[in-house]
Amino acid sequence: MDMLEKVKSAGVKAAHKAREGASKATAAAKARTSKQGGDEYLVALDIGTEFVKALIGKVDKATSTIEIVGEGRAHQGLSDMQAGAISDIAGVVENCDRALNQAEEQAGVSVRTCIIGIAGELVKGTTTTVRVARKQASKPLDIAEMEKIINLVQTRAQEKAKQQLAWELGGKEVEVRLVNSALVGIEIDGYPVTNPIGFQGKDVVVQLYTAFAPLIHIGALEKTAQELDLDLLAVAAEPFAVARAVIGNNPNQSLSAILMDVGGGTTDIAVINEGGVQGTKMFGIGGRAYTHAVERDLSVDFEKAEELKVGLSTNKAPVAQRPAIEAALGKTADVWIGGIELALSEFTKLDHLPHRLFLCGGGSSLDLLMDRLQQTEWYRTLPFTRKPSVHHIRPEQVAGIIDKTGDVTDHTYITAMGLLRVGMDTMQFANASGSIRDKIDKMLSV
Repeated sequence: MDMLEKVKSAGVKAAHKAREGASKATAAAKARTSKQGGDEYLVALDIGTEFVKALIGKVDKATSTIEIVGEGRAHQGLSDMQAGAISDIAGVVENCDRALNQAEEQAGVSVRTCIIGIAGELVKGTTTTVRVARKQASKPLDIAEMEKIINLVQTRAQEKAKQQLAWELGGKEVEVRLVNSALVGIEIDGYPVTNPIGFQGKDVVVQLYTAFAPLIHIGALEKTAQELDLDLLAVAAEPFAVARAVIGNNPNQSLSAILMDVGGGTTDIAVINEGGVQGTKMFGIGGRAYTHAVERDLSVDFEKAEELKVGLSTNKAPVAQRPAIEAALGKTADVWIGGIELALSEFTKLDHLPHRLFLCGGGSSLDLLMDRLQQTEWYRTLPFTRKPSVHHIRPEQVAGIIDKTGDVTDHTYITAMGLLRVGMDTMQFANASGSIRDKIDKMLSV
């Protein structure tokens, strides 16, 4: 360990001690793992390229709702993250610690049960369809048989994800782990069913959304949680979390939409069709790519380039420099639009793409991005039935999550809110009741 790493490590340990001391001021930190006074709490960590955001939620399992009681955020260093993945664990731990301190101080509780989001180009989310021909068509389907079918789908999806990663990395084998799984649809002999148990039939077709991530990325998140003395409940693919935020827990939800999370390092896309996640795509262009374009074309440092980029949307950029800033941003926006077109063109199993686009994430705050999506004809080569409508996702649109802090006010918090939703799902599945649907959900929880 070199001197810089030793200094960082010492600083992080000191911060941990300080946070533990602050926790003891309200109660013993260890005694507050996830409950306080009978209430249950969960912390969501959205570890983005630009910011770490922490939200503390008070969970009400009876009503499947969450109240946000604490919020915190901390800025990331330039070298802490690369394309949505952690590149400096010690630096990220420090930033997470600051965000957690803010959230815990506001909430008045110290929470140890957490869910963390994972993003990056190597996170693969897709819907896999498997047809199973049953030997005994007259035998009613039971839980044991459904579990075998779901395991078969997940195994095939994992092999597909490994093959895709190996191709992208020039033949290099990469170990992956399932991070999210959700049932999209089931058909028995051509008839769609919502609950397959008890049905007879020969052909069972299962559509299952699965997201896999490289073990090296998941390991970095697990190490971060360990350094922060957090109990890691789950790791969630961030576009899946955004989808869960919008869909909520309404079993009759039939939303069809394209969700786009534009962060600092990546753009994450989720396509929802009639309430089911059809797939997720990620590519490595986010807010920092635009900043680097200004930095390069205007020959300024990164901090100044960020100031000029943001100033264009807030009308604070110098008038004389605006044409040059717009030109620099425009070139990157063209590449970004191309990435969206390519990502959406891969959803070949859908007859047409949903015409509603909902954006979130700090990168989507750039007016130029919204203008390109709303005012250009980028969608013409894709199977849209009409021109897409483009909007930001607002916190009040997130089903079943209520902000009690007054600080969760815009689209930059949607991913963290979605992580809270996935966390509550995981907690409920872990204590699943005896219903058939709960048992199927529990099979899919990871």
